[in-house]
Amino acid sequence: MAEYRDYGPAAPHGPDMTGTHDPIHNMTPNERQIFDYLLKPDDSYNENGVYWGDMSWLEQIRFVMKGDAQETKREASNVWAMFKKDPLSPVSYYFKNMVLPGAGLGLEGYVLFSIGNIKPLFQAKGSFPECWKKPFSQCNETWTQAVEYMEISGIIVGQILVGILGDWLGRRWGLIQDATIMFLGLLMLTAAWGVTLNGWVICYVWSLFFYGIGVGGEYPMTATSGMENAVGSGKVSTKEDRLHRGRKVTSAFLMQGWGQFFNQVILILLLLIFHHGSGNPPYSKLAVQWTYRVSFAIPAVGTLWLVYYRTFKMKSAGKQLAAAKKKSKVTGYDTDSLKLTFTYFGPRMIATAGAWFANDVFFYGNKLFQSEFISVILPGDDSIMPGWLYNLINVGVSLVGYYLASFLIDNKLYGRKRMQMIGFLMDFILFVVPAFNFEYYKSIGHVKEFQAMYFLSSFFNQFGPNAVTFLVAAEVYPTPIRATAHGVSAAAGKMGALLASVLYSYIDPQMRFYVVPWFGLMGMLVTALFLPDTTGLDLKEQERRWQYIRAGRESDYHGIAVHPKHLSWWERWRGVGRYYDAELDYRQKIEEMRADWEASEARKAHEKGGAWDDEGDEHDDSVWSSDVSTFFEKTRGSGTSPVLKAKEKEDYSE
Repeated sequence: MAEYRDYGPAAPHGPDMTGTHDPIHNMTPNERQIFDYLLKPDDSYNENGVYWGDMSWLEQIRFVMKGDAQETKREASNVWAMFKKDPLSPVSYYFKNMVLPGAGLGLEGYVLFSIGNIKPLFQAKGSFPECWKKPFSQCNETWTQAVEYMEISGIIVGQILVGILGDWLGRRWGLIQDATIMFLGLLMLTAAWGVTLNGWVICYVWSLFFYGIGVGGEYPMTATSGMENAVGSGKVSTKEDRLHRGRKVTSAFLMQGWGQFFNQVILILLLLIFHHGSGNPPYSKLAVQWTYRVSFAIPAVGTLWLVYYRTFKMKSAGKQLAAAKKKSKVTGYDTDSLKLTFTYFGPRMIATAGAWFANDVFFYGNKLFQSEFISVILPGDDSIMPGWLYNLINVGVSLVGYYLASFLIDNKLYGRKRMQMIGFLMDFILFVVPAFNFEYYKSIGHVKEFQAMYFLSSFFNQFGPNAVTFLVAAEVYPTPIRATAHGVSAAAGKMGALLASVLYSYIDPQMRFYVVPWFGLMGMLVTALFLPDTTGLDLKEQERRWQYIRAGRESDYHGIAVHPKHLSWWERWRGVGRYYDAELDYRQKIEEMRADWEASEARKAHEKGGAWDDEGDEHDDSVWSSDVSTFFEKTRGSGTSPVLKAKEKEDYSE
């Protein structure tokens, strides 16, 4: 169907703001049933046409549980049918719809996790301690300490820069650019060397910065393209879009966890291979060099394939953005939309950026546990293997959190906002308990409880803010500036990581545990106040509301995007929800459909003469059933538009 257009109050069959035209006048029961089917899908409305957000609490529970049971049965039936036809087809489906969209994040998760894993290998006995630990006898300490800072700085640059470019040039070019930069960065990391050891460290640092730019761009590009491909560029959304949009995006994001898992496995295997089957020190310089270089060369192969795939197999990645720009008559970067977004959705930026900032302090703070309990369990052990093995267990726990988040993130009774708030709260508790009983939990008799809190904090970080921030930083903003907003929010997150990296260098472990928990309360607070809950919200409605805002008619929109259920506490306090009116919105939607039907009829009337300019436009006339067309024909009355009158005259002359 043609996209929503801006029709003023006097436009024929536009959204009639005068109240003089009743769009459901003389509507037969059969016609009403058809419009209800199109405008009130049964996954969001009950049999009486009541939106799920307007139901009582008990009715919501019954409605959601019934819908979830039906959807689970349908999906299980589909998987069984696929399995009977081809036992490997469910695996193929998962690979195509979940793995490939998140391949870039999987590769960057592998590499960035490797940076943290390789550093203790460089510091180990027999390796390069003269460069990577005090007293830094052969290398400049500043450059060695710059590894983490330059990595994070490169990511921040990429998140902001590629986010803007993604909204300017399109999602596809942003995706291709990211993969290309990451591939070149991996070549640089693999081949990094210098005339001196200090020269090698400098080369390594700058290679990591360059690679980080590509990594940073992956965040806004993967989130926006995954979401927009799930929703599509047409006007009518599908049940799959409405029920599983969050799962689709989160499933791509969790590939980051698999990247970390495979990195740890491969590093362990490579060290055993090149160190004569032993993981114990001292490690030879040759074994360390082979281990780290091969570990970077492996993802370089996958990243090169990703460049090919995005170039030749993802040609429609920017479809929805192109449609939004055409609708707004914008060819470059939509600066007007950027200004309007900060005007109307500015507090949402506090939520998405602030929560991501708090989350990354926690994400990096999670490592605090590991070094402490390993020193208790294995005092004096200078092998890197225990740390790597505990990392492996921790990533496995994190993956459970990732998957549980993807399964429940679209559940209307739990959903995005509640998941993020509970995740922040649990992380706060799991850090504040050992903070005020530090020596107690570090003792040999209670270190098991310390370990349990370590793994649980990882679980609730993934089954909470880490998964949700990635999704909502794109979801709560309009299409024209979605990548920019996501990039800025993600960059704020990395500022939290940078803060943690610097701060932890100047305070002792006890003080770190005193400081970190309060970021959990901060994240929970900004989420509660400023984050709208988009669980169960049809994203097409948000785009529809955006068209009214862009036309300067915010108060004329009455749909579910301003339902109090989908607004933040701040937006409710400001009174945004007062515009919600289900019945008036139903009438407006019919009038908007009428306008699109007129455009469809006018296009057909001019196609013969070649007078209709629809270059680059996309039309879906399949929604116009005979009953819908008949209804619009019989109710257009004296408001017939000039283009349709021209069509009637042409038909009469024929």
